[in-house]
Amino acid sequence: MRVRGIHHVNVNVHALDESLDFYVNKLGFQPFDRPGMKIRGGWLRMGAQELHIMEAPGAAIDKKQHFALLVDDIDDAAEHLRDNGVTFRRIHNDDGRSDQLFIHDPSGNRIEIQGPT
Repeated sequence: MRVRGIHHVNVNVHALDESLDFYVNKLGFQPFDRPGMKIRGGWLRMGAQELHIMEAPGAAIDKKQHFALLVDDIDDAAEHLRDNGVTFRRIHNDDGRSDQLFIHDPSGNRIEIQGPT
């Protein structure tokens, strides 16, 4: 088996509409058609990959588990988040790696934002 990369990541969210607003209007992901399923959810494009979100009102969210987004410019990403009212924590790295930004979606799912190294 040859793995070519990640196709999508799925996260549980407590409230679908609030989460769609966050991912689409705050982070700029692009929604696309999702087939009818028993569980409410949404499919979103984030660059070449997809994020699938499934509504699970009682889901326990592990605040340390996360997925990471690669951006072209970490300073531009920080400015975008500030402009959109998204609180973040920035970690400065002195070892040649890009700084990292950490945010949480409305359900508490942790997202790392990483610039190129």
